[in-house]
Amino acid sequence: MAKEELWRTAHLQEYITDFQRESGLSRPHFHNKLVPNMRRLPNPNLIYPLEEETYAHVYVDKDRKWHYAIVEPQLDEKDEEVYQRLLKLILNMATEMEVTPEDTEAFQEAMSDLLKKAIRMGPRVSGEQQKKIEYRMKRDFIQNGKIEPLLHDPNLEDIHSVGTRSIHIVHKIFGMLETNVMFRDAGELDAYLRLLSERIGKPVSDTNPIIDAALPDGSRINIIYSDDVSKEGASFTIRKFAEEPLTVTQLVDWGTLSPEMAAYMWMALEYSMNVIISGETASGKTTSLNSMLSFINHNFKIYTAEDTPEVVVPHNVWQRLITREAGPEEARVELFDLIKAALRSRPDYIVVGEIRGREGNVAFQAMQTGHPVISTFHASSISKLIQRFTGDPINVPIRFIDNLNIALFQLLIYERGRITRRVSTLEEILRFSPAKGGVLTRTVFQWDPVEDVHRFRGRFNSHILENLIAPKMGLADIREIYTVLDRRAEIISRMVERRMFGYRQVNAIFRRYYQKGLEGLPDYLR
Repeated sequence: MAKEELWRTAHLQEYITDFQRESGLSRPHFHNKLVPNMRRLPNPNLIYPLEEETYAHVYVDKDRKWHYAIVEPQLDEKDEEVYQRLLKLILNMATEMEVTPEDTEAFQEAMSDLLKKAIRMGPRVSGEQQKKIEYRMKRDFIQNGKIEPLLHDPNLEDIHSVGTRSIHIVHKIFGMLETNVMFRDAGELDAYLRLLSERIGKPVSDTNPIIDAALPDGSRINIIYSDDVSKEGASFTIRKFAEEPLTVTQLVDWGTLSPEMAAYMWMALEYSMNVIISGETASGKTTSLNSMLSFINHNFKIYTAEDTPEVVVPHNVWQRLITREAGPEEARVELFDLIKAALRSRPDYIVVGEIRGREGNVAFQAMQTGHPVISTFHASSISKLIQRFTGDPINVPIRFIDNLNIALFQLLIYERGRITRRVSTLEEILRFSPAKGGVLTRTVFQWDPVEDVHRFRGRFNSHILENLIAPKMGLADIREIYTVLDRRAEIISRMVERRMFGYRQVNAIFRRYYQKGLEGLPDYLR
């Protein structure tokens, strides 16, 4: 651990001393940033920084149990007593405040001023106490309370809280871990969820016990409030939002898909194919969707329609629409309405965050009228996808299913307690066959779980490449399309070899491609 980090934060020193004494383990190693291969460490014991003098500590104890601990400034009994006395003074003075928590910077400045006034009026406070009290006030009154440090960890995917038990998290590298963050009792948890839900504009109550909403940082939260509904006590689940999505090169490096599959999707999206990315919950559908948007022509106008804002588009012309569920029924705006509106907005590509219901029918109408669509969907196979689209409540006539060109299916795999995601198959939808009374499809890519590789089964046999894309590229011999695919796969592979994983870096490459073609790419990629 860096000595300057230890000397700078007294609470970190104190935590490490207590940890070594109580656990009997060695001093944790300090890392400024985690890397994926750390999942192979036999006995992890590491600390990494978050924000606001907070740290995360991942370790395995002597009983082989995994832990995730938040290290933050703590108030002892004396500090807590001082904090509560100051808090009463502040709340009495707060009635005169003209700013609200929504105006974050102004509110934070006003609360800081009130704290200074309270200190002058109240008990004597040391410099170290004031720092800890300011941290607690900011965390609990301006930010998101106890879970705030978890929201600052870019290595987390999900946060799970059930009743007053310890909160669990899904770590991108280490999988499901138990944390040291918990609520004292049901009363504290209920009060916390009421306050949090009011802040995000969707108050929860016994009469309205279930809400889905977005936190200010874009993370998706589901709250189940009432004991009548959640027998273990109020619960919530947060799906973390990344400000910068993962890139397709990062997914290739992790083995989620192969360079050939990435090259295939590059051509498919460049030439406006209709695509569904499908799979079960938490299989990485939205992550893959966001990564592949880089393949769409950067000169296009992109129209996105979502219930909660999760799609991030790198294009300059981006029309971003979100549903509105609150208010009287006539004022609500559903996904169905947004996709209908898209047909009048003249977008070059329509991106639907997730198709669940009757909006799927409108999405297929958009495909029929020449508006390319890409979306995510819940189905684990091509047969189940077709069943869901042709059944209630979506009701797409089966003879229209071939307006969809490509269905990509993903899996979530727990391997030795760690999370792995793989594209299991990539299917082409060929046509509706009246004679066979069904839809003909073809598996183009398939994952081999034994060798953990993706097999390209569609070489010299791809309907999309040969019959739809090759003519648009003006290829005299449609089999030349596979040479084009191989060249693009090589470009993807070279980007991976050079560790080109940054969101801006990757999109700069594709922006250059859409400006000048392959010749506009750097020499080291061609």
